[in-house]
Amino acid sequence: VQFVESGGALVQPGGSLRLSCTTSGFTFSMYGLTWWRQAPGKERALVAGISSSGGVRNYADSVKGRFTISRDNANNTVYLQMNNLKPEDTAVYYCTVTGWGKWGQGTQVIVSS
Repeated sequence: VQFVESGGALVQPGGSLRLSCTTSGFTFSMYGLTWWRQAPGKERALVAGISSSGGVRNYADSVKGRFTISRDNANNTVYLQMNNLKPEDTAVYYCTVTGWGKWGQGTQVIVSS
């Protein structure tokens, strides 16, 4: 099982980024996926989740209305569209299947002017 995150960058407040997570080693379409983030000095926190079909999505209160999770079951990829980014969104972002304890290397997002 592998999760490979990409798309992180340095961006100014108010900017946008689209993170991608390409997966392998399991039947992607059968599982819900989640995005997490870990800010410096803080514990990893859940950001968003999406059901196996994509029909159910949920978000942390801190990102509601700004972030959108989506998935492409044909390409085993989950996305996180992040708009109106704030400095407090600075973190390393990870995707996973919750409960598996499997993590990729993450992708760094820095929101700063």
